[in-house]
Amino acid sequence: MPIIIPHDIPAYSTLSGENIFVMNDERAQSQDIRPIEIAILNLMPTKIETETQLIRLLSNSPLQIKVTLIGTESYIGKNTPLQHLQRFYKTFNEVKNTRFDGMIITGAPVENLEFEDVKYWRELCEILDYAKKNVHSTIFICWGAQAALHHYYGLNKTGLDKKLFGVFPHRKFTSFDPLLKGTDEEFFIPHSRHTTVTLEEIGKAEDLIVLAGSDEVGASILRSKDGRQIYLMGHMEYDKETLKGEYERDLAKGLPIEAPKNYFRDENKTLIVPNWFSTANIIYSNWLNYYVYQVTPFDLNHLGEPVKEK
Repeated sequence: MPIIIPHDIPAYSTLSGENIFVMNDERAQSQDIRPIEIAILNLMPTKIETETQLIRLLSNSPLQIKVTLIGTESYIGKNTPLQHLQRFYKTFNEVKNTRFDGMIITGAPVENLEFEDVKYWRELCEILDYAKKNVHSTIFICWGAQAALHHYYGLNKTGLDKKLFGVFPHRKFTSFDPLLKGTDEEFFIPHSRHTTVTLEEIGKAEDLIVLAGSDEVGASILRSKDGRQIYLMGHMEYDKETLKGEYERDLAKGLPIEAPKNYFRDENKTLIVPNWFSTANIIYSNWLNYYVYQVTPFDLNHLGEPVKEK
């Protein structure tokens, strides 16, 4: 089934070139199907790259999915053309009376700031409160996950001695969970962050279940007991060369940065063999199937009510 996005958004031509079935809004409106409604609050500076990465993952499903992109009003980034934001993004005020089957809230390069010092923190808190009531299941990524854990549970982040940067092996912390169905016992996820939420801190919230992580990374995949909040501390949506781009960017700025761990396969730092794509596709497909589609009411006005079998 297709993923529904505007025909002139850059992701449309990119994904069409990858033989991914994308459909424009006009064609979708002629079909008698209610698509799964997914909102993406994109806080990343590289918005076009990030939206394409996430839409690619959402497309790996038999479900018909309609994507709504959301940006903050209280802060407008400088790395994305204003024309793109005005054409393809909605503000929270434009969607706050709408309900969604699922939502994704990305990370942001603000982790060294206190949460309350982030320019759009108040707006983000309003969106987080909205998601609790108006979205059936939400995925939070990297800083977005840390921010949600702080807002919902009062959990604090901890600064790392050095940036957690690279592709790291993970193991399952639970014998079975629908989100991890089909993944190997050990799988890999990219990370790029300066802060973490420790297992000790997470233990303060009885509602949280840690699904996967490692000694080096700590907790990496968590969820609330009801499955309506999924926390991904890493960046499994990253493309093959995203970490390389971040590494070269920091080198050019003269920042203290080591090469991403377990990423380059040669001394010249040119050979990259991505080993996280299958895990990313499985987890996002599982989220859409088990935590969104199968448990979301057909009429979103009945969100939170018992679900009849589909």
